[in-house]
Amino acid sequence: MGFVSCLGSAPSMAIYCHFLLLSLLLVPPALSQVSEFVSIDCGGTTNHTDSRTGLQWVSDSNLMRTGNSVSIQNPDGNLEQYKRRRDFPIDSNKKYCYNLATRERRRYLIRATFQYGNLGNQDAYPKFDLYLDATKWSTVTITDASRVYVNEMIIRAPSGSVDVCICCASTGSPFISTLELRPFNLSMYATDFEGDFFLKVAARVNFGAPTKDAMRYPDDPYDRIWDSDLVKRQNFLVGEARGTIRINTTKDIWVGTREYPPVKVMQTAVVGTEGTLSYRLNLEDFPANARAYAYFAEIEELGDYETRKFKLTQPYFPDYSNAVVNIVENGNGSYSLYEPSYMNVSLDFVLSFAFAKTRDSTRGPLLNALEISKYLQIAAKTDDQDVTVLNAFRSLSPGSPWANEGGDPCIPTHWEWVTCGKTSPPRITKISLSGKNLKGEIPPEIYHIRELEELWLDGNSFTGSIPDISNLVNLRIMHLESNKLTGSLPKYLASLPNLHELYIQNNSLTGTIPPTLLTGKVIINYEHNPGLHKEAKKKMHFKLVLGISIGILAALLLLLLGSLVYLLHHRRKNTIQKTNEPGSSFRASAKPSTAYSVSRGWHLTEDGISYYISLSKIEEATKNFSKKIGRGSFGTVYYGQMEDGKEVAVKIMADSCTNLNQQFVTEVALLSRIHHRNLVPLIGYCEEQNQRILIYEYMHNGTLRDHIHGLLIKNHADLFPLPSLCGYQLLCRLKIQ
Repeated sequence: MGFVSCLGSAPSMAIYCHFLLLSLLLVPPALSQVSEFVSIDCGGTTNHTDSRTGLQWVSDSNLMRTGNSVSIQNPDGNLEQYKRRRDFPIDSNKKYCYNLATRERRRYLIRATFQYGNLGNQDAYPKFDLYLDATKWSTVTITDASRVYVNEMIIRAPSGSVDVCICCASTGSPFISTLELRPFNLSMYATDFEGDFFLKVAARVNFGAPTKDAMRYPDDPYDRIWDSDLVKRQNFLVGEARGTIRINTTKDIWVGTREYPPVKVMQTAVVGTEGTLSYRLNLEDFPANARAYAYFAEIEELGDYETRKFKLTQPYFPDYSNAVVNIVENGNGSYSLYEPSYMNVSLDFVLSFAFAKTRDSTRGPLLNALEISKYLQIAAKTDDQDVTVLNAFRSLSPGSPWANEGGDPCIPTHWEWVTCGKTSPPRITKISLSGKNLKGEIPPEIYHIRELEELWLDGNSFTGSIPDISNLVNLRIMHLESNKLTGSLPKYLASLPNLHELYIQNNSLTGTIPPTLLTGKVIINYEHNPGLHKEAKKKMHFKLVLGISIGILAALLLLLLGSLVYLLHHRRKNTIQKTNEPGSSFRASAKPSTAYSVSRGWHLTEDGISYYISLSKIEEATKNFSKKIGRGSFGTVYYGQMEDGKEVAVKIMADSCTNLNQQFVTEVALLSRIHHRNLVPLIGYCEEQNQRILIYEYMHNGTLRDHIHGLLIKNHADLFPLPSLCGYQLLCRLKIQ
């Protein structure tokens, strides 16, 4: 084909080029997108051209590897695309998906059709679910073998592709006949809710249609299917007001508004000659919120004094029903489209709608076409980061059946090698790829699959080191055994809070195992890794011994303290009992000790340590302290004789100052434990009625203190003050033989 240049051409050629350019500008933009149409003959064996539409159909033999191509009888005009269908296995746990390439944020019409044909050997007609990505599109229920069931969805593409999935059969074998993708232009079918809702087409009716045949491409450049209002069947258009007539025109209709309905649809209409125009529609999957479009064009010649005005009277919506429709005025003239839309209305399962003329109208209401779509909530797909991880694993084995499961990994059913949580959006909790003959490194993207609880990659040929999985705080079980992994065992594995089982045997890992993995908290198997070992035994033994020793020492300390408390209590009790026995001058008093009591620091027993002697015994022995024999820094000394005839010297502390109290305690504690033949023995002590008393053996020849005292006074009293010398208690208690 040659290239014609219009620059510098002759006038005749310039006129031709101008005409050619003008012709190109007048070509509807929809015609240029026919090449973007996707028409898949599901179950078809060859590519072919539709004799009615001229559209090219392609076989799905290279798109779908699952299912069987089944030949059927073809009651729908012997169209090639309905001569065969694709049947899928009956498995409620599997889905079968077609992936359609899209341009993100562009609007499309997606259509799936189903014609079953004869029942054959089947016990029941099929019933199964149809999904678009993770959103349930429809439940397909076949009740008429010859009917073509059509499901259409209008979407704004959420990404670079969408999945149409068949699944979840409750009866019969799930199947599909055709799958189509039709792009729209500009802002067609834009809504304020398209980020959250798809538009599922419930009805699209051409009123005043000349035949029962549906109208589509090429009459509709976007290949929408407009059903004829002459088709009256169950679950479709029923009922009709009295006086309804059908009209048509051959004049061109201007349709250049938002939804661009086809001109042929707008060239026909119905008119309520008796002032009312009403119909009844049965809508699938209703009641629901919907968007309704009404298409009006005045295609009758009205006289100078004639008007056509009417209102929507049923159903009643205040915002819409109070508005008067004047087609000529609203559409800026006859043969021009007026397209009011009811953006968000609640419709019943059986929709009865009616238009009625106003009192000042001379003509009854008119309707060219109607389109109703249900708002369908878009379901959340599996988390994008999780899907990225799964695709990384699938790329390691692109030809495997498990790697070619389509659709969302979790919805409506999960892939056979993954398990999903119940959150929204779904998250992957388990990956099971044991023995899949995978090679290469474990994908580092696994770091992002945060909700993963189990990872089974054993029995493959993975190489390289264990990737960073420190982010997998929910990981409980990890199987990496029987691979070809190298490198060290990451220390952070011991910090994963939920890790319970770790299997890494039969690899080539090296280095030391983090000790915290060997405490018993984690079940670990690391056999047959020649370069992998525990920490040095001596170091481990030292830590073990140190830990055990500290534990034993702490236990012994507690046992010792308990024993001391018990012994103190037991011996004090025995002392009190002995003191109270009659006939003994050395029995313990039951009187409690004071804050400075010797008993707080000492247990005075018979084994070389002084007894506690009651005040009453001492008073009896000293005849109420009648015979004074001396005085010292401690206090006054009295002579006494015990019941058994033993002579004693009784010292009474002069006052209760803190210094003397401490001296009393020290002297009792010290002298009770030191015994020598040249040292005056301490026989006992007493703490009663604010008295501090010490009882010594009486020495007839006096003590060393007495003799030194006399000597110093006689010769050198100015050099050796007695207090300095007698501050040493033992020295001042020496006997003089």
